[in-house]
Amino acid sequence: MAKQNFTTSLSGTVVRFSGNGRKLGYPTANIKVETDLGEGVYFGYANLDEHVNSPALIFIGEPKVIEDKTWRVEAHLLDIEDKDYYDQQLKVKILHFHRPNQFFDSSEKLVDAMKADETAARAWFKEHK
Repeated sequence: MAKQNFTTSLSGTVVRFSGNGRKLGYPTANIKVETDLGEGVYFGYANLDEHVNSPALIFIGEPKVIEDKTWRVEAHLLDIEDKDYYDQQLKVKILHFHRPNQFFDSSEKLVDAMKADETAARAWFKEHK
């Protein structure tokens, strides 16, 4: 199990994947970058375009529900507009391990988990300003 609180920064150019995050209501900016962090959901801050130090949910790993099994780092920036950020630089500062990557037997259960992750993230950011 990963340490709960720590600091790691990752960066790369935003690339296109399947777009499933957007379809599920959680659009993400995706980068392909190597890391020793384990697969799972993390909380941290993202810098992308004009968004500086935006609270973000960060997923590292291989999605276990959708057809696209490409390993990636993806960030869902909380409270920003949904638009294309392809070919822009994304930098994430990862601060907290939330949960390991999990298999969900339906997209609906995955969305429920993402909603719970978002609620937990908002509480964590409020506590760790």
